[in-house]
Amino acid sequence: MAKLSQEDLLAQFEEMTLIELSEFVKAFEEKFDVTAAAAVAAAPAGPAAAAEAVEEQDEFDVILTGAGEKKIQVIKVVRELTSLGLKEAKDLVDGAPKPVLEKVAKDAAEKAAESLKAAGASVEVK
Repeated sequence: MAKLSQEDLLAQFEEMTLIELSEFVKAFEEKFDVTAAAAVAAAPAGPAAAAEAVEEQDEFDVILTGAGEKKIQVIKVVRELTSLGLKEAKDLVDGAPKPVLEKVAKDAAEKAAESLKAAGASVEVK
């Protein structure tokens, strides 16, 4: 097998859904007996620490609060966003309020919220 460059690997990861990427990370951790935890830096003390703690949020959750009248359209959009099966997407929509996407970038969260709202759902981004 030819060695893949970093750009090739990143291109492959871009095409994956969040669920597929999560499964890959778990498999990677198991295979190489490592954890993909972020490094934790020592927290500075004093008033500067409080200012840094109020950083802009960079991970958002898209929460479906209601399906609205066009439930089938909402289920279709949920399937597109999450790559869930029909039954899982229907269960998610029926069980609202439930998170559709978790810990995604702001632009991805806004795009998902717009898609769901266009389908007739009520959505909250946290």
